[in-house]
Amino acid sequence: MFRKLISIFAALMLLAAISLDATASPVLSGTNENGAADSTPRVKTKLNLAILIQDDLVSRVGNELNVTRDFIRSLPEGSRVMVGYITTGTLQVRQPFTTDLDRAARSLRVPVASASATVYNPYVEVLEALKHFDAQGGNQQNAILLISDGLDISQGFDVTAAGHTLDLERAMNEAKRRNVAIYTFYAPSVGLTSFDRTAAFYGQASLSRIAHETGGRAFFQGPTDFVTFNGYFERFRKVLDDRSLTAY
Repeated sequence: MFRKLISIFAALMLLAAISLDATASPVLSGTNENGAADSTPRVKTKLNLAILIQDDLVSRVGNELNVTRDFIRSLPEGSRVMVGYITTGTLQVRQPFTTDLDRAARSLRVPVASASATVYNPYVEVLEALKHFDAQGGNQQNAILLISDGLDISQGFDVTAAGHTLDLERAMNEAKRRNVAIYTFYAPSVGLTSFDRTAAFYGQASLSRIAHETGGRAFFQGPTDFVTFNGYFERFRKVLDDRSLTAY
């Protein structure tokens, strides 16, 4: 018990640092007031990317679809993108891996944002998504972007287990075996993490650990909520490019 409490304290310190780092100035994208396309920063290196969105996240996540589409379209030619939704114990693949970035961007939909889509455990579906990387060739970076509250209550709600649940461990080990870095964006769900700070911390600690252990990065904007994904994507682009310089 004491060792778990120490690990939770360490995770809290890490979350505080990440929260500060993730509040970088936002990326402006889309169209300007004259209707002309604004320049959007582009990722410099090709990658195989699976974007997984938890379906019971709060409705405001639906407002971030355009910036998410912009990010997909900013990937370099030759990148492969998969889009999936984690919902009620299943992975709904809206778009299998494709090099058609516009098609992948258009496959995004507004999350259900209802308790009817409650996940209970996103990491089982992360494991399922990892299986889709088998057919991806080349030496491109492999990555998952998990947009989630990170909360695993499939075995009950025990704060001392934050970042140490069985399925989280399995997902981390499988990601490392397949050389897939997992990046995470935190957003609360319509359930516990929308009003319970302990549950939000539990989820963020888990997202932080799976990112850290697989060579990815976790992005948060505060202890319980988010403002916009703009800053997340700005930092995500930079991390991807920095990693490509050292790994390839």
